[in-house]
Amino acid sequence: MRKVLTGLAAAGLTLALTACGQSTNGAGDGTGGGDTKGGLVGIAMPTKSSERWINDGDNMVKQFQAKGYKTDLQYGDNVVENQVSQIENMITKGAKLLVVAAIDGSSLTNVLHKAAEAKIPVISYDRLIRGTADVDYYATFDNFKVGVLQGTYIADTLGLAGGKGPFNVELFAGSPDDNNATFFFQGAMSVLQPYIDQKKLVVQSGQTGFNQVATLRWDGGVAQSRMDNLLSKSYTSARVDAVLSPYDGISIGILSSLKGVGYGSSGKALPIVTGQDAELASVKSIIAGEQTQTVYKDTRELAKIAVQMGDALLTGGKPEVNDTKQYENGAKVVPAYLLQPVSVDKKNYEKILVDGGQYTAGQLK
Repeated sequence: MRKVLTGLAAAGLTLALTACGQSTNGAGDGTGGGDTKGGLVGIAMPTKSSERWINDGDNMVKQFQAKGYKTDLQYGDNVVENQVSQIENMITKGAKLLVVAAIDGSSLTNVLHKAAEAKIPVISYDRLIRGTADVDYYATFDNFKVGVLQGTYIADTLGLAGGKGPFNVELFAGSPDDNNATFFFQGAMSVLQPYIDQKKLVVQSGQTGFNQVATLRWDGGVAQSRMDNLLSKSYTSARVDAVLSPYDGISIGILSSLKGVGYGSSGKALPIVTGQDAELASVKSIIAGEQTQTVYKDTRELAKIAVQMGDALLTGGKPEVNDTKQYENGAKVVPAYLLQPVSVDKKNYEKILVDGGQYTAGQLK
């Protein structure tokens, strides 16, 4: 893990990285001021490399501004030091609230302590911030269920409950510095592990532990390289029947690797490949018969929850939560509001994504 920059180095980096994000607010000047109700909300997102984070940021900006707040939206380009400096800058600007989707959930202790000293409440957004008591609420989806949906899709499509098998499966997990990755993986394995134990599912590589299958920063290129290695070492004669992928960007890398050795052509069908986030490229891939499934999380609704939480904190109200037990971050149990994810495939994408307003039919052509 990179060490957080401090002192003059951090100050210099803050100035240099201003262009990494974007400042947006109702008045157009990106500054705080005024009473708490109309004050500045700092929104720290991890990266623009995934369209979902762009959508999350834009949705929160619109909804906070509709309630009369100014906003400062920044993207850290998946570099921890960037995000720390951006949050420090938000505090200096006089932010009244911070909403943070962490790049590394364990690297924000010092900067959030500064926020606490300035009496700035913090909402952890989608990724749980760990190792600090200076986080007030958590807005997320039922992350364990995301994995359950992925694992169940594999099991149901292969007909494992009906006694079919054995089939070969390979496992991928998300980034080890993202708390959600373990929830996704545990949820999927709660479904798949019994079939592995019964030898209805066989992991030819033998790689079944989270640390063996994790994908740093959710990087599709890293996933593609690992899939290349798995295919060359464990599947020279065996066939891959299914791949557990926790995220669409990883799925794209996996599919590129599979197609590189002939899957999807010459009568060699692609395996089942799961995913998450219903990103446009992956939905098109599902429609084309490549990626098989994704888990849709309506980030418009997640933004709405975060905005409701923030507005309540800033106006003397009490944020609504529906989970006060599950999210222990190493320093406290963070009260959370969980939304429900939905499994999407070629059969239901129109109903869920088009009728639901996520995409137009024209976007999916």
